[in-house]
Amino acid sequence: MEAWYHYLLLVVVGFTVGFINTVAGGASLISLPVLIWLGLPPAVANGTNRVAIVLQTAMATAGFRSKGVSTFPFNIYLGISAVAGSLIGAYIAVDISGELFNRILAIIMVAVVLVIAFKPGIRAGDLEERLTGKYLWAGCLAFFFIGIYGGFINAGVGFIIILFLHYFHRMNLVRVNATKVAVVCIYTVAALVVFILNDKVVWKVGLVLALGNMLGAWVSSRFSVRQGDGYIKGFLIAMVLVMAVKLWFFT
Repeated sequence: MEAWYHYLLLVVVGFTVGFINTVAGGASLISLPVLIWLGLPPAVANGTNRVAIVLQTAMATAGFRSKGVSTFPFNIYLGISAVAGSLIGAYIAVDISGELFNRILAIIMVAVVLVIAFKPGIRAGDLEERLTGKYLWAGCLAFFFIGIYGGFINAGVGFIIILFLHYFHRMNLVRVNATKVAVVCIYTVAALVVFILNDKVVWKVGLVLALGNMLGAWVSSRFSVRQGDGYIKGFLIAMVLVMAVKLWFFT
């Protein structure tokens, strides 16, 4: 990376990724190919992208809090559970071709769309959150495994988190996203340490990308609170479909 416009591209890509990841997910499928195209080896691109994810999710969490949306301490419990998984995931070397992995992920995303689109909606009156007792313990267990995937590659993990929090813990989509960004921030810090220790981070590139991510996350977090669940659901379905098509036909 030597040309000045490469850094401008990183900021633009970062803003787009930060906006999408905050309200939906899967946008690392945009940033990772861009980083590889700019000359970073895949493992280094994966590690460098974590710098942007940490700062993006921290900014998004601050954005939600500025609008009075927080799920503390529930998000901390899930985040700590996910940390244990993310440390495992960051060390895992999966013997699978990139094309096969992308197609499997595309199938998962289509399944997510079908669930979102056709599962009977939870009425506002039925959204009595289930955040304690057996539901908290089940959530912590689930997020240990979610953390493994998040630590490994992270792309698309937001869709899984959204579905689990919404349908299992009965949270509205605004609070789901506030919880999601906080949890991802916590476990990504742990994964980033692993990448740093293995010299898989290019800090200059990561911080420039993070600048865009942070701006996109701040705008998206505050905007989504104002728009409410309907906006988030429509945006989520659209992004899952776009990512699935991209993975299946353009790998």
